[in-house]
Amino acid sequence: MQAPAFTEWIVVNEPWLRLAAFGCLLIVLLAAERLLPRRAGPMQRRARWTANLSMVAIDALAVRLLIPLGAAGTALWAEAQGHGLFARLAWPPLLEGVLAFVVLDGVIYWQHRLFHRIPWCWRLHRMHHSDLELDATSGVRFHPVEILLSMLIKMAAVLALGAPVLAVIAFEIALNATSLFNHANLRLAAAMDRALRAVIVTPDMHRVHHSVHRHEHDSNYGFNLSWWDRLFGSYTAQPQDGHTTMQIGLLQFREPADQRLLRLLAQPWA
Repeated sequence: MQAPAFTEWIVVNEPWLRLAAFGCLLIVLLAAERLLPRRAGPMQRRARWTANLSMVAIDALAVRLLIPLGAAGTALWAEAQGHGLFARLAWPPLLEGVLAFVVLDGVIYWQHRLFHRIPWCWRLHRMHHSDLELDATSGVRFHPVEILLSMLIKMAAVLALGAPVLAVIAFEIALNATSLFNHANLRLAAAMDRALRAVIVTPDMHRVHHSVHRHEHDSNYGFNLSWWDRLFGSYTAQPQDGHTTMQIGLLQFREPADQRLLRLLAQPWA
């Protein structure tokens, strides 16, 4: 059975759709941060943006070269081969898509939590936490080895589920978008923050996760849906030092040289 023309168009253009969504949202959020900053003071934008945006380019290249199939390609292969839970259940496509999205988000929550607990995984992930300030570009600051491991985990989850390809693509776009949003240096009205964090992770909720205090950065692991932290007991509502005065980053990586691209790439072995 051939895929509908719309689905085929989405699959063929998936890389460009993800790039367009990423680029447009990044520009909007960086502009919004200038108008409504949550934290004042120098952000060292030039040095940080150079390192953070260079990292996302390296990550994308590494995934395309080493795991070209990706999550969407895995979904197409699983569908063609009849693999996965949904192939056996044959539920309505919309229900399968919604369930796949939610389950994949839960997988990312547990992946993130385990990367804080397993020592060699933390050595990879701590590069993300070594940023001394937060803005939208912090949402793409991940070590390429961590990104490759994360992609393999997502591919395994997609294969086990037999997740619909459109749900996988929607999840990938949403994950990128919410990562940009929840790392943004963006001031939201208190009422808006409360309403949004009932469903998704907000900047104030995720900023706690980047505190220098260990008990705070070992909480609020969600990237997309905010339910997981409440459900599994890892939710911290507010930072003990306040959002505008809290210290962000890691105590052992605070020198300007630690923020340079090559030092960041070598940081897991430092």
